[in-house]
Amino acid sequence: MPHGDLAQLAAVLGAVGSILVLLPRHRGLLLGGFGVLAAAEALLAVALIPRSDLERLQRPLVLAALALIVLAGLGLAYVLARRPTLTPVALLLAAPFRIPVDLGSQHAFLLLPLYGVLAAAVLAFCWQAVTSRPRPVTAWLSVPIAAFIALSGISLLWSRDVEQGSIELVFFLFPFAALFAIVARTPLPRWLPRALGVTLVALTTTFALIGLLQRATHTLLYAPSLEVENAFTSYFRVSSVFKDPSLFGRYLALGIAVLVAAYLYGRVRLAIAAPLLAVSFAALWFSYSQSSMVTIFAVVAGLALVAGTREMRRVVLIVAAAIVLTATAVVAVHVRNDSSRKFTSDRSRLVAVTWKVFRNHPLAGVGVGGQPKASREEVAQRLAASRNRSHTTPLTVAAELGVLGILAYLALLAGAARALLALARRDRALSVTVAAVFATLFIHSLFYAGFFEDPITLGSLAIAAAALATSYGNRRRSVDGTGTAEDIATLGRSPADRSAPLAADRVEP
Repeated sequence: MPHGDLAQLAAVLGAVGSILVLLPRHRGLLLGGFGVLAAAEALLAVALIPRSDLERLQRPLVLAALALIVLAGLGLAYVLARRPTLTPVALLLAAPFRIPVDLGSQHAFLLLPLYGVLAAAVLAFCWQAVTSRPRPVTAWLSVPIAAFIALSGISLLWSRDVEQGSIELVFFLFPFAALFAIVARTPLPRWLPRALGVTLVALTTTFALIGLLQRATHTLLYAPSLEVENAFTSYFRVSSVFKDPSLFGRYLALGIAVLVAAYLYGRVRLAIAAPLLAVSFAALWFSYSQSSMVTIFAVVAGLALVAGTREMRRVVLIVAAAIVLTATAVVAVHVRNDSSRKFTSDRSRLVAVTWKVFRNHPLAGVGVGGQPKASREEVAQRLAASRNRSHTTPLTVAAELGVLGILAYLALLAGAARALLALARRDRALSVTVAAVFATLFIHSLFYAGFFEDPITLGSLAIAAAALATSYGNRRRSVDGTGTAEDIATLGRSPADRSAPLAADRVEP
């Protein structure tokens, strides 16, 4: 990487900027943090993007297109400044879409629509921060998230692969720090959780229909590697608008989790939920994503145990036990006949080469983005680096950030659990739904990369933080005499639900 020193300087600035946008309540520090974070993003982009790619941006048509995009972004920023509660919905609408882009010799799928919406949201938020005091963010989430992102940024100083680490920071971690900082401080009116749920289910249903159409026509959108794979198999995998079936399956699992939670809490009728679930499950089947199927099985079982009736819990426990026993027997037979590497689709080898990197660098790891290159150089020298990328997020964190990273990662998970438990005492349905979304991404990340590269990971936690901040604001108003305890207890509940006792207060006969 020709501008490695510039990238490392930008990474340190980004680490400082992430702390400033996540932790302080003072508007001056907060605005300064967004400025530092923007500077870090710009410097990382300069260090990464080759001059030949920058020269292509100087063409008249490209400049005209960029001008239109800037004007559209300014228009969106104006709308979000007037209606800040629309920000989470706008970000969620843009979150899934990845656009193929050539950067030098690399071919990447970038979240370009999300970056555009996020830039507009930052402008709108900064304008609001100038004229009003920013809302607080619970330290249970802001502190561990800031610690993990700051550690990742600083680790670029010793990263084994500065270029890949810079990509991880500029396109994922630093932008998502800004996303969390904005959404967590957004007011959360009662209609917003429902709007977010409807948006996510509508997106995943649309993706599912596209996937079923691909299965019927045996055609794909832009997925060249999957086309090659399908040519050598007896079955046809689909990926909808995504680059690979596992990413497609993850989004389907998110929609299924939200639908099941909504049904269990009476937010949607069975006549509506059943066909939507059928479409999503059918598309999930034709993705043949084993990681997504395992994930949604675990999440739906968990939802039934947490929010289901006593009879439903018994059925789920019996069915789950039967499935686990059957799966164990099948695994035993296959392991006896096939190697573990073949049975796990090469994941056992990926675990092995990643674990050895952690053993060689236990304290601080090999730096952000450095695990694939370190695995190739230290363990599997004869194989290409892309064949050594870990598909298990905890192992990737251990290899790249060492024990320090593991502690930050565990602190983030503990903070998420603590915040969701606190939210459950105020709005159980919202807490369980957000927990289902977060759990879907977490469980899926144990088999497939993308936990910190998916904006919904920190976005879901930001919704929990926003709900806690909204509840805190209502509590303060009740102390001032402008609200009541009943107003706080029924926050986020529909008018029809307010006459019933809170779920946390109900006792089963």
